Amino acid sequence: MRTEPPTTYRRIGALLRDTGMVSDETVRSTLEAAAAYADDELGAYAAAQALESFGVAVSVHADDIDSVHDGYAGLLADAAEAAGGRVTISDVRVVAGEGGFEGGRLDVIEFLRDGRPVSVPAEHFAEDYYDHAAACRAIAETAHRDDPRVWRNAGFARERGVGYDSIMVLATPEQREALHRHLGLTFS
Repeated sequence: MRTEPPTTYRRIGALLRDTGMVSDETVRSTLEAAAAYADDELGAYAAAQALESFGVAVSVHADDIDSVHDGYAGLLADAAEAAGGRVTISDVRVVAGEGGFEGGRLDVIEFLRDGRPVSVPAEHFAEDYYDHAAACRAIAETAHRDDPRVWRNAGFARERGVGYDSIMVLATPEQREALHRHLGLTFS
C-alpha cells in the first residue's frame, strides 16, 4: 500500500521549501513555470531532474554536447550559481592528452577556483561527451568551503541500456535524507 502521495513538481517544491533548500519565492516561480505539468506524477529520474528546475541540482548530460572544450565552462558556471555564487570559477579549459579518442584519451579539466588552480583528470571517448565522473568531481569544487551543503550524485532506479544524465544535488546530510525518504533518491 502506498504511503506517500504521488511525486509531482508541487510536492517536490513543498519538500524543498520545508527542508530549507529553497525559498517560498523559488517554489512559487518554479511552479508558475511548470504550471502545465506541476501536478503530473513523476518517476524517480524525472523527480531528480526536477531538482534542477528548483535550482538545487545540476545535470551532466548523457547525450552529446557541442564540445567538451566549451561544455565544462557552462556546467561549472551553472553549479557555482546553484551553490550561491560564493566561489568564483574562471579560465575553464580542457587540456587534451596524447592521441585520439579510440580507447579513451586522458585529458585534464583545468580551472581557477577563487584564483587557485584546480586540475581534474578526465577520460574522453569523444569530443562531444562529458566524462561524468570528472564532471561530478569538478562540480564538487563549486561549493564554498564553509558551506554545510555538499554536491552528491543522485541515484535512482535505472533501466538497463538507457542513458541517464548525472544529477548532482547540493544539500546537507539532513536534506539528502529527506530527499531519500520522500523521493526515494540515494546519493553517492
